[in-house]
Amino acid sequence: MPRPRRKRCIANKPIEHFYKPQSVKMRDLKQVVLSHDQLEALRLADVEKMEQVEAAKLMNISRSTFSRLLAEARTISATALTKGWALKIEGGDFEISKKSKTNDKGGN
Repeated sequence: MPRPRRKRCIANKPIEHFYKPQSVKMRDLKQVVLSHDQLEALRLADVEKMEQVEAAKLMNISRSTFSRLLAEARTISATALTKGWALKIEGGDFEISKKSKTNDKGGN
């Protein structure tokens, strides 16, 4: 029997839950799903420029788990961008952390 999965800590839920090409109707688009914890790994590594060890500690996961989440997030994001698919942000086994840095939407 595998050990219980720990919840991943994220700073907060994203402001938006869907991204899509501007000129295409939703019904005509394929979509890929990016989980909240994958988005958080992407944010910590690529926006906050954190080392994987530090980011993994913030998310309450191992460095290897963080590395896997980050690789998956980059693949999903790149697929959506290069193929013109919609990117839906939902799911994941997470909790909102009171210690993590907060999302900043550009000074608002």
